[in-house]
Amino acid sequence: MNHSFDLDAIRRMNESELKECAADLRMFLLEKVSRKGGHLSSNLGAVELTLALVRAFDVPNDKIIFDVGHQSYAYKAVTGRADLFDSLRDMDGLSGFPKRRESVYDAFDSGHSSNSISAAIGMAKARDLKKESYSVVSVIGDGSLTGGEAFEGLNNASMLDSGLIIILNDNGMSISRNVGGLTKGLTALRSAAGYNKVKKGVKNRLDASPLGESVIRALVNAKDSVKELIMPTGMVFENIGIKYLGPVDGHDILSMQSVFLRAKKMNRPVLIHVLTEKGKGYRLAEKHPSYFHGIGPFDLSTGRERSDGREVTYSDLFGAFMEKEADAHPEIVSVTAAMGSGVGLRSFKRDHPDRFFDVGIAEQHAVTFASGLALSG
Repeated sequence: MNHSFDLDAIRRMNESELKECAADLRMFLLEKVSRKGGHLSSNLGAVELTLALVRAFDVPNDKIIFDVGHQSYAYKAVTGRADLFDSLRDMDGLSGFPKRRESVYDAFDSGHSSNSISAAIGMAKARDLKKESYSVVSVIGDGSLTGGEAFEGLNNASMLDSGLIIILNDNGMSISRNVGGLTKGLTALRSAAGYNKVKKGVKNRLDASPLGESVIRALVNAKDSVKELIMPTGMVFENIGIKYLGPVDGHDILSMQSVFLRAKKMNRPVLIHVLTEKGKGYRLAEKHPSYFHGIGPFDLSTGRERSDGREVTYSDLFGAFMEKEADAHPEIVSVTAAMGSGVGLRSFKRDHPDRFFDVGIAEQHAVTFASGLALSG
């Protein structure tokens, strides 16, 4: 199938045309990744988000930073690089991550997780110092948000007295299932999406109210108290000075675009909570998102990796080594920062669950945690 994506055309499309474009873009990703291998589930889930981004923001003048970069394939395709996907992840070919040397549309080289907010704050500050005017956007997954640097960035962002947009792409997973307390909070927040209907009704009534200003202010405070009861995770951001918008349907392009345009007008840090489905549009990836997170060439009809010509990977070798050594040495444990499947530890986790520790996307914590294990072992 011949796929062609034009940025200007995408910005002129109506709702029906956008749905067709999203379906075409999703099929494009499936065709290319099934042939070349690469990150699939996260990219399938970010198709509509990508289309909303390039419609609401004037890229490359506006700066979009993808955290980790696993969700940037669709963005690459609609910013003039669709013809390069046959060289995806080849030597000197299309990178699997955003790269500034590859395109002016890539604002920041991504690879490590949880650093997009920090980079975005730096860009926003540079913009302000030079008295320029453009939007800076961090697109961060819920898995990356559990990393320590993301919280350091959020703490710093709360002190920013100018515009900064953080889009939380919440699909409930990183590479493997997310772990930790923040994940539980976001899960609760996803289930409280009905709050927005209540909020809209309250706002409309307040706007039309003939009551005095002091009464209205009291009602607004009461509304915020209700919000804190219903949506405690959202209030985490509000309470440190970051405006929270959402949750928003991450597969409704026009709804996201509307919220993004609203956020652009706010001269303050804003976090937009977008709910997406990892593996969206490909039944097998929807059912097994971890398996299709990063995959080699595979058969689209069955989802099975093709064995013809498949080379043994470093992950294969490492996983086999760890399994063999763990069987022989009961003192061996494995510590991973949300990369159990990615580094070949599926068998280790299955056979030695009490010696397998996934600490979430937190490399610095993982190393220090492992040091504590070693010193106490």
